[in-house]
Amino acid sequence: MSDSSKPDSSRRTAIGLTCAAGALGGVAVAVPFVSSFAPSERAKAAGAPVEVDIAGMQPGEMKRVEWRGKPVWVVRRTQDMIDTLATTEDKVADPLSLRTAYPTPEYAQNQYRSIKPEYLVVVGICSHLGCSPVEKFKAGGDPSLPDDWAGGFLCPCHGSTFDLAGRVFKNKPAPDNLEVPPHMYLSDSRILVGEDKA
Repeated sequence: MSDSSKPDSSRRTAIGLTCAAGALGGVAVAVPFVSSFAPSERAKAAGAPVEVDIAGMQPGEMKRVEWRGKPVWVVRRTQDMIDTLATTEDKVADPLSLRTAYPTPEYAQNQYRSIKPEYLVVVGICSHLGCSPVEKFKAGGDPSLPDDWAGGFLCPCHGSTFDLAGRVFKNKPAPDNLEVPPHMYLSDSRILVGEDKA
């Protein structure tokens, strides 16, 4: 009986070792396969909030960053730029950003469309067909702009114009103002784009 039990135990040991090796091999193959379903670091970063350093920005300067694959513009407006907003108030389609296609955060539902009048934070995508407007901060000198142009943004694709608060002018193809993304100030020199709750 002892002679016949030896081959059985050897066979069981061999089968057990083979199963263990197969299981380890299966895990080794499955781990990279399963991890490929997880979002990449780049994908995680694309949806994460973005910090913008505004410490060195000069009045009249615009800084560009990317958030969720979209261009975001931070404009440090001069006092003259801020003053033009009163003159464009009756020329824009939605002066207080009350339309809901691109909901504007409550803290930006004002003439400046911002938390602080000096800084404008908007997504640089036209609400018409998704083109990217260009900055036209200076008055005059451009035949594609009206004679009384006070500065703002022009979408060259179909001619939509936006004032220096990103508000679309009346009777333009763009149906809405430039989007104001959620944002907040981490300090006097840093803005967090993509999150607005501490």
